Amino acid sequence: MRNAGRWRRGHLGSDADRAAFRALHQASLAAPALQQGLTAASAERAVKHLRNLLGTPAMAITDTESVLAWDGVGGHHLDQAAVVGLLTIERGSTRTVDRGQLGCTTNGCPVRSGIASPLIVEGRVLGTVQAFAPTTTAGLVRATEEVAQWVSGQLELAELDAHRNRMIEAEVRALRAQISPHFVYNSLNAIASFVRTDPDRARDLLLEFADFTRYSFRRHGEFTTLAEELRSIERYLLLEQARFGDRLQVTLNVAPEVLPVVVPFLCIQPLVENAVRHGLEGVEQAGHLTINAHDRGHEAVIEVEDNGVGEDPEKVRRALAGDASLDSVGLGNVDARLRATFGDDYGLVVETAPGAGTKVIVRVPKFAPGVTVDRA
Repeated sequence: MRNAGRWRRGHLGSDADRAAFRALHQASLAAPALQQGLTAASAERAVKHLRNLLGTPAMAITDTESVLAWDGVGGHHLDQAAVVGLLTIERGSTRTVDRGQLGCTTNGCPVRSGIASPLIVEGRVLGTVQAFAPTTTAGLVRATEEVAQWVSGQLELAELDAHRNRMIEAEVRALRAQISPHFVYNSLNAIASFVRTDPDRARDLLLEFADFTRYSFRRHGEFTTLAEELRSIERYLLLEQARFGDRLQVTLNVAPEVLPVVVPFLCIQPLVENAVRHGLEGVEQAGHLTINAHDRGHEAVIEVEDNGVGEDPEKVRRALAGDASLDSVGLGNVDARLRATFGDDYGLVVETAPGAGTKVIVRVPKFAPGVTVDRA
């Protein structure tokens, strides 16, 4: 009795438990490919695991035009699978085919019947999953439909992810547009003011302006290094100091070991712009902006702090939630991109109150899978 409840090494439960484990394992192997969308490459990577899930001799995945992938025996049925796929898409529901419709003359071929079930995402039929076997049973029909529904769910996740990425890209373009009307006009005015009195400085500022805009409006790469982002921020601040003079004081404390850390493009710069534009621009006394970037174990921590007018915390919460009616430079966008890239633990932390200045804290992991700088 004492040993009755003890777990034994190698014991995986009942046959049903083991079957459920195998099914979940095959699904987990197919999911990453399907979450990239329905393409020939993703179908090719997923089809073997889906066939193992159903235990059929052959399986096909099609889009609305052709067979994307086939796994198992009976590859000579590809053309028929394409036709079955088109008929299933036209009907919009599961279709079965028998031996007469497949018309196989190859001796010993187990592809004698098949089930094709549509892949439906948000009311649109994107393709089909097709299972082929010697005979069609009600259980196989139901299982194929369940697999098609699961695949459709993974494809829907892929579309949601693509939609989210398009939204983020649109918001980055909006950030660039926000830079243009406000900053460009003031910078060019400041440069023009030095053309006669200090032409060397005017020339240097014009070069800084060109480099700043080149970085801000670059077309490639979702990510950049912290070093590149800070270099662009330094150019921005040089231009703003030309406008504000001694009214804008800047302190930078940057640990060299965090400079190679990869961050989303334009994720620190908008925070600095926000500090100058909203925190310091309306202050009569000298404004002080501090940027700290330091090493904290497996993370880099970047802090942007000003001694300006501060803000109502509730308004900041609305800005982080994406309230477009608020005149803030990209807080919600930066927060969303950090969370999308590194996870919800890495959103912005904002400490502020009216009259107390503002401090924005950004934490990023030093290394994250898939987060690399595109140098193309």
